[in-house]
Amino acid sequence: MPSSAPLRSRAADRRSPQRPIAVTVHPREPARRKTALIPYAHLPRAHHDRHVLTSTVDVFGAAHWLLAERAPQPGGDVLPFDALVVSVHPGGNVELTELSCVRARWPHLGRLPDGGFVVAAPRARRYEDANQVQVFDAQGRETSSFSVGDAIEHLLVDEAGHIWVGHFDENPVGIRRWSATGRLAWTSDGAHIPGLFDCYALNVSGTAAWACPYTDFPLVEIRPDRPVTVWANRVRGAHAVAVHGDRVAFYGGYGEERDRLAHGTLTETSVEPTDVGLLTLPEGPAPGRRRVVGRGSRIYVQAEPYTAWGVFDLSS
Repeated sequence: MPSSAPLRSRAADRRSPQRPIAVTVHPREPARRKTALIPYAHLPRAHHDRHVLTSTVDVFGAAHWLLAERAPQPGGDVLPFDALVVSVHPGGNVELTELSCVRARWPHLGRLPDGGFVVAAPRARRYEDANQVQVFDAQGRETSSFSVGDAIEHLLVDEAGHIWVGHFDENPVGIRRWSATGRLAWTSDGAHIPGLFDCYALNVSGTAAWACPYTDFPLVEIRPDRPVTVWANRVRGAHAVAVHGDRVAFYGGYGEERDRLAHGTLTETSVEPTDVGLLTLPEGPAPGRRRVVGRGSRIYVQAEPYTAWGVFDLSS
């Protein structure tokens, strides 16, 4: 069937060339500079057959792994079980501590200056759960237990043996500091920290703490003997922070920013951004699933299978 559309001659095509199509070219964002973590501590291979319940780096630089015979199973009550702490000190010495009757399924771990340990369940089933935090002496015997409240995001012990706890948003009580006997020594209540709803990042060094909490993400310096200092900050979503002098680094973020390493300088009232890059594993790739610990100028990162720690040091 012939088409009803009018025919266009080749001569007409030559007389009426097509108009050029405008194309907008957007400049490519320059590739971010990559910073590789430095290998720091490894779980000895003799213990790789056990399940890593959790791991941390203490205020003195020793790395600790809490190990169980098998992985915990979800649901139901947890029967008390024995666990092993493998400690690797900065000089390479390895120390083993057997803990008796651990009760937390997915615990947080902290090392006390006297050689003991703190093991805490992140969730408290009741408003006051006296078994949430267990304190063990250097021989692995439980000496006390108490509650610090539900929804633990971070638990870090300082060099005086105080336990700093930052909570996530299901219990927005902020940041608190406890003695190893369960006495509340400091609380963020009344500290005038803007937008403190979820403690995304916590760094404990010496007897002081630094935090970067959701929702406003200010940088906060907490020293129990003086008022809290707050700097406005434009970096959103960081899960670790390192501070050295007037320099600061934020690690992590939302979505594609999860591997971001953002640098800044402290002014009188704010953090002024200076550089943005990426933090990678020593071998080059991004860490994937990881846990992080902030200690002063250092951010420690541990990727699956959680047998090795790498470190980024802002002072280097």
